[in-house]
Amino acid sequence: MALNYIWVGFFVIAFIIGLIRLVFFGDTEIFMHLVKAMFDSSKSSVMDIALPLAGNMALWLGIMNIGEKAGAIKFLSRIVGPFFSRLFPGVPANHPATGNIMMSFSANLLGLDNAATPLGLKAMDSLQELNQEKEAASNAQIMYLVLLTSGLQILPVTIIAQRAILHATDPTDVFIPCIIATYVSAVAGMLLVALKQKIKIWDPVIVSWVGGITACITLMVWYFTKYLTKDEIGLVSKVASNLLLFLVPVVFITGALYRKINIFEVFIEGAKRGFETSVKIIPYLVAMLVGIAVFRACGALDYMNNGLRWVCTQLNLDTRFVDAMPVAYMKPLSGSGSKGMMINVMQTFGPNSFAGRLGCIFNGSSDTTFYIVALYFGSVGIKRSRYAIPAGLFADLAGIIAAIFVAYLFFG
Repeated sequence: MALNYIWVGFFVIAFIIGLIRLVFFGDTEIFMHLVKAMFDSSKSSVMDIALPLAGNMALWLGIMNIGEKAGAIKFLSRIVGPFFSRLFPGVPANHPATGNIMMSFSANLLGLDNAATPLGLKAMDSLQELNQEKEAASNAQIMYLVLLTSGLQILPVTIIAQRAILHATDPTDVFIPCIIATYVSAVAGMLLVALKQKIKIWDPVIVSWVGGITACITLMVWYFTKYLTKDEIGLVSKVASNLLLFLVPVVFITGALYRKINIFEVFIEGAKRGFETSVKIIPYLVAMLVGIAVFRACGALDYMNNGLRWVCTQLNLDTRFVDAMPVAYMKPLSGSGSKGMMINVMQTFGPNSFAGRLGCIFNGSSDTTFYIVALYFGSVGIKRSRYAIPAGLFADLAGIIAAIFVAYLFFG
């Protein structure tokens, strides 16, 4: 229901702003821009997102099917089972969904976008098998989706690469701030959902796993910043992520060979499901991306920023962070839009400016909540998202606040 009101709100707000600009400011081209945004976004949602995704979906769901038949998914389930059984109490021990979730999170942590989405959709499909009310999101699906929307990532390779392209003095100087902001977002979202679902967050298993992950991330950040140069960080990130990405199918195929499975047929069986899923999500993508496009084209984000700047000025607060806020506004709505805003902020103010760095941290602090809700819930036919969107936006807000504080701490 929340998604319904939000989607309608995009069009109503765009129409009202467009009417005001036409009647009071004589902007005779505003509705032409809105109509163009509708057609352009409906085309790009199919041609630039859904169709390219079909290939990735077919590939990775085929590989995941091999891993499932070879027993790799069950093996992963046994490893992370104690932790996930507390965090996802509705998922039975050693259920394939646990391994699928683990694979999805691993791809997201490493910034492997091409693999992360297909693996995530597979995980959501596994959770849907356990869902008793098929049209409403289950507790486990909400927890999983909120953790996804936090955008937890330890290798923000794309952001670093874009800063290098724009000749930042040190492209990797946002590395630690990005990790801190996205980790705050993930923990905040997890805690909120845990409280809502009455999960015992102080359970020793949860505390030990979260503490262990925190220690690993802290150790990795310390090692990278202490012993590696910026070029070496980029090289290690690139080599490690791609090596691990290619290692997954190799391990799965090796296990399938050991079990004497007809690997090619199993791959084709999984790939067929990938293509079917890609076709199924097209209406959801078109609906969400068109709504976001008209909301952006009407100028609503600019008005929000001007209002925020006025409030900060009245309160005698530093307003430098406001210059980067368009990235934060756009991030929950569109990944490509937030990336474009990040680049625009760096081009306008410079990659070494406070706003340029903060824009990068915003882009790495969370993920595209509305896009993820439409894509993942749409792929399994969920119509009632319950409190998934508010919880996801709460995680986004925590990431944004953390990003601002971290930016002032590091770049003052």
